[in-house]
Amino acid sequence: MSFFTSLVASLSGFLDPLFGGAATAAAIVACTVCVRLALHPLARAAVRGERTRARLAPRMTELQRRYGDDPQRLRRELAELQQREGASPLAGCLPMLLQLPVFFLMYHSFTGDRALLGHTLLGAPLGGRWLDALRDGGVFGAHGLVYLGLFAVVAAVATWNWARARKAMAAAPPAAGGGADSGAAGGGWGRGVPARALPLLSFGTLVTVAVVPLAAALYVATTTTWTAVERAALGAGRPARPFPQPPAAPAAGSST
Repeated sequence: MSFFTSLVASLSGFLDPLFGGAATAAAIVACTVCVRLALHPLARAAVRGERTRARLAPRMTELQRRYGDDPQRLRRELAELQQREGASPLAGCLPMLLQLPVFFLMYHSFTGDRALLGHTLLGAPLGGRWLDALRDGGVFGAHGLVYLGLFAVVAAVATWNWARARKAMAAAPPAAGGGADSGAAGGGWGRGVPARALPLLSFGTLVTVAVVPLAAALYVATTTTWTAVERAALGAGRPARPFPQPPAAPAAGSST
């Protein structure tokens, strides 16, 4: 029995008086929440990094205009700007990367550990998949309804992410949006690419829920919902206040 399986089993026993036959499923959700709570400081740092990069976007655009004909000088100036303002292009990736081992461990536990494969959620086996539910009773069968509930949660969160991203992109000034050229020159951390990709990734989790075991699908639905609520609470995606610009030099010959 793996460490993760033992942890879920312990939590399941603790939650059994409240959830009965669904205690193991509740334990998976509880474990996911604990992991995300542990990663919350990294999520806060990622949002701060996003805001800093968004505020730096006008300066990056100006550097590209000034040194566009000198790629080596442009890379050096962009690196110095990022270092000076504490903008790390990797900050937003760390929470996702740190979750991957947890997801794979969960996937392995609920596909290879027989001690947990027999547990259920509303009658649907945690080791089963959506295709199994379709064979057992169809889309609206007892097991199929469990998956429809997960699909509804993930689709609602993905739609919310998509709407928030569109609103943020519409509110952002053109220079802060970071066009294709600015994203490439800035190391791929312009706002345009993440704003479009993240909502699409959320919709992609619908496919994940459909093909992975129910236990892993519970993790996906829980962590996706947590991410959306967490980013909304931290104010991710809001238009950033630009850095103060130096005053314009007085015109030649003007009186003071």
